[in-house]
Amino acid sequence: MKGIMDRVKLDWGNLPFDFIKTDCYVDYTFANGKWDDGKEVEGDTFTLHISSTCLHYGQQCFEGLKAFEAKDGRILCFRPDENAKRMDRTARKIMMEPIPQKKFLEAVDRVVALNKRWIPPYGSGASLYIRPLLIGVTGTVGVKPSTEYKFLVFVTPVGPYFKTGLQPIKLMVEEEVDRAAPQGVGDVKVGGNYAAGLRASFGAKKKGFDEVLYLDALHKKYIDESGATNFFGITKDGKYVTPGSHTILPSITNMSVRTVARDLGIKVEERDVAVEELPGLAETGCCGTAAIITPVESIMWKGEVIRYLQPGEVCGPVSRKLYDTLTGLQCGDVEDKYGWGRVIDVG
Repeated sequence: MKGIMDRVKLDWGNLPFDFIKTDCYVDYTFANGKWDDGKEVEGDTFTLHISSTCLHYGQQCFEGLKAFEAKDGRILCFRPDENAKRMDRTARKIMMEPIPQKKFLEAVDRVVALNKRWIPPYGSGASLYIRPLLIGVTGTVGVKPSTEYKFLVFVTPVGPYFKTGLQPIKLMVEEEVDRAAPQGVGDVKVGGNYAAGLRASFGAKKKGFDEVLYLDALHKKYIDESGATNFFGITKDGKYVTPGSHTILPSITNMSVRTVARDLGIKVEERDVAVEELPGLAETGCCGTAAIITPVESIMWKGEVIRYLQPGEVCGPVSRKLYDTLTGLQCGDVEDKYGWGRVIDVG
């Protein structure tokens, strides 16, 4: 088996989902109407103009994706083309200069190869998290789009998003805080969406829950997202249902799970999911790049606990099948007939 010879020594099986400084990041600049070829920067800081539009007017967006070591030593990046498309859509929605898809993929390949010794080994349960960041950097005090931009990509090895890994979590339905409004920017990956949810998430944690389950801001009737992840349920007749809301971020993981589910013979419904349906679901879960698939043990709604897993149970049978298939695809253990894994040459 081919492997990375100079890999750093970390406790790979117990990594947090947090930033660990690696060797370098890549830095691309848009100025005078064009993107440059980028440069490699050691360290984990950079300098900004004090009145940059990203700091004052929210011209900022980012992506999150992962790279994995396969059993045969290949380095596989999961569906980076979809992240490139989503960043393009986000940038256009908040009037930023989009990064061309070809340059996005080039930057991902480049930063992973430069930091190859930080790629967690196959079978460790960890991955190399890749964070592309696009920001407006023109110094101005007027509310207007920047004319100059930075596209930065860094990586960090991470463990599971939830500390428990593939262990069930507890949610509570959030009925006071709205994450995003209809016709707003809830469907794109801008930092303000996450800031808007901090008080709800940390309020839930103080009450003993892992996260919140948001309802739509207009009707307070339909399920939107769970914190920073998409939500799904398995009906008692075996269907995979997930909100078709226009105010949530279209998850690349959720999109992938829906494809996998159909191939496994599971009927998929992407539609409005009323909160009243929660007691009738057989399984529920959260999915996203960071969380992958996380089973939900129970949901608190109107003072009542809706339980999906009994003490000692880790995951429902359908969620487990979807998790095993998706993680197998990401790590190269399941045949990738979709061509989702981009092989990165790390030398």
